[in-house]
Parts: sequence; structure tokens; C-alpha cells
Amino acid sequence: MKNSVSLALLFAVAFAAPSLAGPTLDQVKKRDSLVCGSNPGLAGFGLPDDKGQWTGFDVEFCRAVASAIFNDPKKVRFVPLTAKDRFTALQSGEIDVLSRNTTWTQSREVGQGFEFGPVTYYDGQGFLVRKKLNVSSALELSGASICVQQGTTSELNLADYFRTHDMKYEPVAFATADETIKAYDTGRCDVFTTDMSQAYAERSKTANPDDHIVLPEVISKEPLGPAVRQGDDQWFNIVKWTHYAMVQAEELNVNSKNVDEKLKDPNPEVKRLLGVEGNFGEGLGLTQDWAYRIIKNVGNYGEVFERNLGDSSKLKIKRGLNALWTNKGLQYSPPVR
Repeated sequence: MKNSVSLALLFAVAFAAPSLAGPTLDQVKKRDSLVCGSNPGLAGFGLPDDKGQWTGFDVEFCRAVASAIFNDPKKVRFVPLTAKDRFTALQSGEIDVLSRNTTWTQSREVGQGFEFGPVTYYDGQGFLVRKKLNVSSALELSGASICVQQGTTSELNLADYFRTHDMKYEPVAFATADETIKAYDTGRCDVFTTDMSQAYAERSKTANPDDHIVLPEVISKEPLGPAVRQGDDQWFNIVKWTHYAMVQAEELNVNSKNVDEKLKDPNPEVKRLLGVEGNFGEGLGLTQDWAYRIIKNVGNYGEVFERNLGDSSKLKIKRGLNALWTNKGLQYSPPVR
């Protein structure tokens, strides 16, 4: 009898529902706002406009998290952070989540105590050069002076690439992205290197954007996504599933314009996603309609990409690897069930 009781207790503990109380979610609710670490000024990803309103792909991710929690995308305070300061701000608790075109690496996750959520944007490092330099490949850049931002994976990738190809270069490093692109634009270096998405965005800041080209080589893998502190699984799950909800919504053709109509959709996957069936928000510490809130207030993944980075934006970046898996891309969501 004693053994049976012990086994029953072990079974109950093993299959108990997860705790709904997480320190980060509690703090966010008490504060009545989310604090999001953002890029101080990268077109398409994180940028305040003339009225101080934040816009961009990474910005909208934070608005989606706020929508899941508060049903209000405006309950976010954005903290502009340089590449050098972003990790200190996250470690210290100054911000709740870092959503700032940040590359997921082993040393950042294991060595600095972060958890990276899903890859929201698959990127890779490239080179921006003046057309008058008359080069068509990165392999022609031996001996060039190259502007690069400090505290980024771009510095390390640059060194690896030139070492691998037995080429020499002169690094010209700066603390901020603005300083780096300005130095390149004023002729302090021959080349500007950064993630491909940022290269297109920063080209628009030059005096004559048409005078510059992005070379075809992609020299690294740059999986970009949100990061949180380790040790709060509930908060990590909220951040993770915010992205997955947006991707699954696009997979199921649910968007901000038709989401109310989709509440009547007989598709069981749609019903579970929108909270019509089941209670999948409970395990996250959220309401049953958590994903509905995200889609209604912010939109699905495709909508956010299109208006910030795609053909409806100034950048006009193609989806490429960031297309859905059904369209030969890498964006793929586990099911809500």
C-alpha cells in the first residue's frame, strides 16, 4: 500500500500542471507595461519617428507580447540600446526582453545566461561598397579598409572570412551603427560590413544611396531573434509562443483583418489558435484568447514582415529564408494543441 501511494505521488508530481506564477510576468503586470530593449535607429527593425513613436519589425514583436498580456499593443516602453550595452541591460533587469536584431550564438546563450527565442529573421553578413570601387565580389576586397561596429558578431565574422581566404584588411571600428555608416559614407573606409538586412537599411542613410551596392556574398549565419534572461521558463514560453502564434496564423491564413470572422472557422487548428477550443493560454499564464489578441492588434508574421521590411516598406526585402516552410522558407511553427 505504501509503495502504491509513493508511486501515485510521483506520478502526480511528474504530470502536474506548470506553475502559473513567473517573476517576470508578475513584474510586467504590476508595472502595467512591458520594457523592451530596441535598436536606437535601424530602419525597418527599430526606429522612433519624428513624434517619438517606435516602428519596425522588432518593435512590433514587443507590441505582440504586450498584446498577449494586456490586449494593448501600446503598453510597451522602448529602451534604445547600442550593440555594446544591450546585454548588460538584459542581465541587469533593466529590460524584460531584448528585441534588437541580435544574433543567437552559443556563447551568448551559455556564457552570458540568456535564452534566445525562435529565429524571427534569418540573416547573414554582407558587404556594402561604392560602385566606383569596381568590385563585384567580396573576394576582391583584399587590402581594403572596412568599417564595422564594435561588440557585434560582424567583427568576428569579418576576421574569420579574411583569414579563411588569406586576405588582408584594415578594420575601422566604431561603437554605434550611426557612427559606422557615417564613417563609410564620408570616405573613412572602402567598405561597410554588417548583416545583409542592415546593409540595405543603412544604405538608405547615405548621401547618394544609388552610388552603393551590396555584394552578393553572404559570409555568415545570423539567426536573429528575441532574448530573455535564463531562469524564468514561463516568460521564455510567452516570448517563444508569441512568435509561433504569428507564424501559425499566417500558415492558417488568419490575419488582423479576418480574425473576427475566423472565430467561426470550423478548422480545429484555427479554433485552438484563437482560443475557441481548449485553454492553451493557461499554461502560459495568459488568457484563453492570447493569440487572438496578438493577431487582432498586430497581425500575423507575414503582415508584420510586409509592412516593415517587404514590398510595402522602403527596404523592399524579399522574404527568402523568412518565407513560410510551405513556400521554401524556414519559418515554421509547432502546433498549438
